[in-house]
Amino acid sequence: MPVREATVHDLAYLFYRPTEPLFIGKGKDHKVVFDIPEEYKTDRHKMVMARMPNVEPITRFNMETIGDGGPKKIQVKKLEKLPDLSLPLSFKKDTPFTLFNPHHSAAAGRLITVLMDAKTTDELMSLAVYCRDRMNPLLFIYAMSVVMIHRPDTRTVQLPSHVEMFPKLYVQSSIFNRVLEEAFVPVDIRVPVDIPQDYTASNLDFEHKMAYFREDIGVNLHHWHWHSVYLLSGPPDMVNRDRRGELFSYMHQQILARYNFERFSNHINRVTPLMHWNEPILEGYFPKLDNAVSSHVWPARSPNTKLQNVQRQNPVDKTAFDIEELERWRDRLFLAIHSGFVINKDGQQVKLTETEGIDILGNMIEANPLSKNPTLYGNLHNNGHMAIGFIHDPDFRYKESYGVMADPATAMRDPIFYRWHSYINCIFQAFKATIPGYSIQNLSFENVTVQSIDVVYDSEKPSRNEFETFWQKCEVDLSRGLDFTRHDGPVNARFTLLQHTPFSYRIIVQNDGVPQMGTVRIFIAPKYDEKRLAFMFEDQRHFFVELDKFSTQLKSGRNEIERRSTESSVTIPFEKTYQNMDNVPDPQTPEGSAFNYCGCGWPQNMLIAKGTPEGLPCELFVMVSNGVIDQVEKSQGDGTCKNASSYCGVLDKKYPDARAMGYPFDRPAEDRPGVKKVETLQDFLQDLPNMAVRDVTIKFTGREEVRPPSSGAGTRF
Repeated sequence: MPVREATVHDLAYLFYRPTEPLFIGKGKDHKVVFDIPEEYKTDRHKMVMARMPNVEPITRFNMETIGDGGPKKIQVKKLEKLPDLSLPLSFKKDTPFTLFNPHHSAAAGRLITVLMDAKTTDELMSLAVYCRDRMNPLLFIYAMSVVMIHRPDTRTVQLPSHVEMFPKLYVQSSIFNRVLEEAFVPVDIRVPVDIPQDYTASNLDFEHKMAYFREDIGVNLHHWHWHSVYLLSGPPDMVNRDRRGELFSYMHQQILARYNFERFSNHINRVTPLMHWNEPILEGYFPKLDNAVSSHVWPARSPNTKLQNVQRQNPVDKTAFDIEELERWRDRLFLAIHSGFVINKDGQQVKLTETEGIDILGNMIEANPLSKNPTLYGNLHNNGHMAIGFIHDPDFRYKESYGVMADPATAMRDPIFYRWHSYINCIFQAFKATIPGYSIQNLSFENVTVQSIDVVYDSEKPSRNEFETFWQKCEVDLSRGLDFTRHDGPVNARFTLLQHTPFSYRIIVQNDGVPQMGTVRIFIAPKYDEKRLAFMFEDQRHFFVELDKFSTQLKSGRNEIERRSTESSVTIPFEKTYQNMDNVPDPQTPEGSAFNYCGCGWPQNMLIAKGTPEGLPCELFVMVSNGVIDQVEKSQGDGTCKNASSYCGVLDKKYPDARAMGYPFDRPAEDRPGVKKVETLQDFLQDLPNMAVRDVTIKFTGREEVRPPSSGAGTRF
């Protein structure tokens, strides 16, 4: 078998079947193997290979023809000296791994630092190969994913989706026997394995009506990917991202707004914040998932379970805290908000200013390394996740692992995620209530008037200012995650997701001044609350969901602006959510160079809430703000991402909007001249012609469509 030197794109093979050793063939036809230095092989693998002498790994597990081009052996060079990897190597391969655990996060941070410090691609390959067969697969894949996103020399390497590598984190466990059966059927007669839409509960559980949102694969992929972009541990320049604390607050607030929108679509009350931590938690959750690296199933949480002090002083978890600690941290955060300052590590007062206060609080609540004083303000957000995740076995007496709330890849499946983050959002909103509301001057754009807003379909269908939603059957290839099985070609699972008919916004803007740059901001909110009463503005502003934000050049006079829903600054298309390798941009383009980073965004199919069969009344809000004021000073960086900048920022650059995230709905409104109090959305719009609202509806049709599968999905590697 010919041996060739490794290239940067060969790193992608390390993501193929992550629990299989590297001496087993990788890639589409298992025809890629690694020529590994003897010192890099584990003792177990040396023994296995010694028992099968003179047999190429490529044919050892694949007795069929391997296809054109023949086998490939990639040479891995031995390094003169290996760095200290004792911390990440201390994790057993069959134990769960989660970023919310500080011990786990520190191990990942150490591995990320080592891999980022590799001076060449060859050195990176050597380190990665040494680590891959020795380390916990979840830890290794997370760290390598972060590195591939952030290293300039690896950004063009196209990686599979996390669901393809670890399908057990996203897909019902009971289907895998069927999936394995299909894997041994000839490719041309394979059929997709259906994932039931209602597999975790029945409608006897009222929260189950929201399962289509909570268990959506794309929604959970978004949450995992966001946390692989915004690190809890690692090199300081990668952790210290522009406005990351504020973005932590805003991204989760928007998830809550979307979730409540869906609840209204299903005639369910808004989420109740998880405020009383000594009372039983009403909701239960039974995930029906297998663990990705062990034979254990994910633990369930029964209804009416109470939070308890966590004493998990075992080698895997190394974590212990009391619920009273969470309460002390909470009280100190509220004290800081109402005092107007926090106390830093040096005992100095740091003011919570109008522009920077939310960022300071976000970093402290998330408890990332940018926290001003982790000793005083603690680890509220992450330990809250852990306390709920260990609620079934807080002292390790049953040797159970954590539940889904303790893992970013699975947390959004659980209804308690939204109650917990609803409470976290209450803390942020308490701060927003202490800063000045927006005045007319803060909101106006002189000489600019939004004259009309319309929603039109991209097809020939007539416009009724109505969004249309339906169910769509889609497929995802699980072959890269079917470890220790031999087959060629994709093995697909078919799942059901919420989808909407593509549409465009048509906005008429009159500019009575000189040509100037404007920023178009588009939001939507339910018109009525759960009692079917018209919203008051102070309540409704929390329900506005950002749909899009973009810059536009306004000429003098009439401007007709048309913007497609697929261009949203919030979402990424289906192909990026699932990293469909047949629809990736050219690696030589800016979009291609940041392809892996751009997977961070909200899934396009979930842009619009489900709505109701009769049509859910909503208000579509459009504002054109002053683009000069909105503009951010340009910063260096070779990466770019046109999609999802609202939720994920831009790689190596400042957040692309100088305004507060969520502007103009991020804070209470200031009273206006001639208006005693801003009570309604119409009051808020008074004397602001650069804003307008259109009544729209969201109609759920109930129909079911099948998305045509990509002909070559999952066949690149």
